[in-house]
Amino acid sequence: MDASLLRDWMAEISSAVTAKRDYLTQLDAAIGDADHGVNLHRGFSAVQARLDESDDLTPGQVLVTAGSTLVSKVGGAAGPLYGTALRQAGKALGDTDEFDEAALLRALQAGLEGVRKLGAAAEGDKTMIDAFAPAVAAFAEVVDAGGGLLAAAERAERAAEEGMTATVPLQARKGRASYLGPRSVGHQDPGATSTAMVFSALRRAAARARP
Repeated sequence: MDASLLRDWMAEISSAVTAKRDYLTQLDAAIGDADHGVNLHRGFSAVQARLDESDDLTPGQVLVTAGSTLVSKVGGAAGPLYGTALRQAGKALGDTDEFDEAALLRALQAGLEGVRKLGAAAEGDKTMIDAFAPAVAAFAEVVDAGGGLLAAAERAERAAEEGMTATVPLQARKGRASYLGPRSVGHQDPGATSTAMVFSALRRAAARARP
């Protein structure tokens, strides 16, 4: 696998965010600032533009560039959190021109750890971690068992979607939603929703990259 897979992943995220921008904003309107979809759309559109201008990036540089663009272009929590995840993932990949499933797993784990540290959130807090953590764990399960990229991405996608759905009955303990207390119960977390979209995008990119 090389940088083309990661470029395709970023493009898939951008397309998904564009298609679901209003939906994400509606979710955020219920328990947040009503800007999640708008912010991610602006951010990943900028990521696409930046990557289109940069032809000779290593896989790690693709993710670092994407993350840095999000941090500079997106306000609220989404920019720093997704930007940190992608930058840490890119740094974990290093300067190599090619990588395997194990290296991508380490990158995803680094991204998750970056988000955990920045947001000081854990599973059960009704945040993007509720989709991110199970997705990475599921990806690891397949890779550790010798499975390939597509199988790992498919498992991660399912785990992220299950984690996303599981946020509905939770009471938020972090972020703007936590200010609502019990009123945050019954709403799907927008960050977990966009994270599930990120892993669905990875599955689509992996399916095209399959030999």
